[in-house]
Amino acid sequence: MSYFLELLINGALTGLMYSLVALGVVLIYKSSGVLNFAAGAMVMMGGYVVWLLGSWGLPIWLAIALALVVMFAFGWLTERLLLRTMVGQPIIMIVMLTLGLDVFLRGLGPGFLGTEPKHLDIGISMAPLIVGDILTNRTYVVGGVVALLLIALALLFFRTRLGTKLRAVSDDHVASWSVGISVAQAVAISWGLAGLCAVAAGTMWGAVQGVDWSLTALLFPAVAVVILGGIDSIVGALLGGLVVGILGSVIPGYVDSLVGGSTRDVVTSLVILLTILIRPHGMLGREDIERI
Repeated sequence: MSYFLELLINGALTGLMYSLVALGVVLIYKSSGVLNFAAGAMVMMGGYVVWLLGSWGLPIWLAIALALVVMFAFGWLTERLLLRTMVGQPIIMIVMLTLGLDVFLRGLGPGFLGTEPKHLDIGISMAPLIVGDILTNRTYVVGGVVALLLIALALLFFRTRLGTKLRAVSDDHVASWSVGISVAQAVAISWGLAGLCAVAAGTMWGAVQGVDWSLTALLFPAVAVVILGGIDSIVGALLGGLVVGILGSVIPGYVDSLVGGSTRDVVTSLVILLTILIRPHGMLGREDIERI
């Protein structure tokens, strides 16, 4: 039972950290209807920016604060310089543009800063947190708390005047334009907010495994989270992260020893496949019904 609880708790915390990445995907989709395949690369860039600023001798809290500004600006400019030029194009071409951005960033960061993992020290002890017979990584605990705070802030944000405009844009671009809402500005803000999520995710995951190109692989579990939870649901990102994290911890914990390991990606793939087949809009996603 202690082993099961350890797998369960660590899986839930890992899932919450997946939710940090997934939240950036959801924010962009809610305003523009575009699935951002560059989310993993943005997480990598967020981690690199924090590490780079810290390597210049800045306190880690100041490095993170400045990285938030940098990545918000990066997200804003990405929308203005790249996405806005694709207005009127088929949605698949816009998605392919985000995929191209992912490939570009995946080569840009390691190309300038080197491919070896960068150690990111954010002041959290590496000693495990021990509760009875259960061992937990302290960074995962902090990452889970950060994820919960960001999700709560996102929910509060969408109740503000600006957040209401973003929700209107997500419902209908044309109707939003007709009542004087700047759709382009709303989408740009959502990309900036996704940049903030990328800093949080890049910092926490970078503290766990170092900062390098492998952070881009977080896109895979993040996609599973948003598909399961609902691609336009913030709460769904939370619940989906918990489910994906727990399944990806408990099942491999018992099965890996029988099949030789590496079953976590298989579990994640099955989550994506089964969700699409059984409930395409996810647990809390909005199911749009078009009537003739």
